[in-house]
Parts: sequence; C-alpha cells; structure tokens
Amino acid sequence: MSHDHHTMAPSGQGTVVLNIGAGIGAMVIHTPGRLHGHEIEVSPVTDPARRTHAAVRARYVRSGVSFAVVIDSLPAGRYTVWQDPVTPLAEVEVPDGGVAEFDWPAAAVGVA
Repeated sequence: MSHDHHTMAPSGQGTVVLNIGAGIGAMVIHTPGRLHGHEIEVSPVTDPARRTHAAVRARYVRSGVSFAVVIDSLPAGRYTVWQDPVTPLAEVEVPDGGVAEFDWPAAAVGVA
C-alpha cells in the first residue's frame, strides 16, 4: 500500500469539507494528543486488506484544541479501526450519508 503524505498543519474552524451523500459517509476518530502525526488506518470489516488512512491532526475549535482523524468518501458500512498494522482496535458503522465518530481509547498503545 502506498502512503500519501499529509500535512500536519492544524485545521481551523470550518475548514474540513466532507464528501458524503447517497451511499457514502465519513468517520471522525478522536484521539489523544500523543498520537498527533500518526496515521490511522480503517478497512471494511469484510475486506481487511483494503485500507485507507489519514493522519491525526490538531483541530482548533471554539473550546480549544482536539486531535482527530477525518476520513471521508467511505462507502456506508462496517469498518475496522486498526490500532497498528496487525491489531484491530474497534468496529465502527459508517452511516449512509452521515458521519460516524469514534473515541480512541487512551489506554490503547501502538499505532500504524
């Protein structure tokens, strides 16, 4: 799998645009700050080899800073969030035309 290089620049309020709609959703994974810059992978539960990824970035919002991964353009369905390249962390349902949110457990160690 080839990895795209992502900017680590923080995003400001209202700067994330999601491609969602009929049959397509998105996932936001909230993470601890210590994961800033790490890439998080997700895959359809039924096809673990078909992964997509995004980097954890600082997100500046009204209440301060949070850290998150935003992955859009995902066909609606159930996805595995990978803790590292071989360890599944959780399964998350991406809704048709909506956004799923997942909180990365603070105790989870190891990332992709």
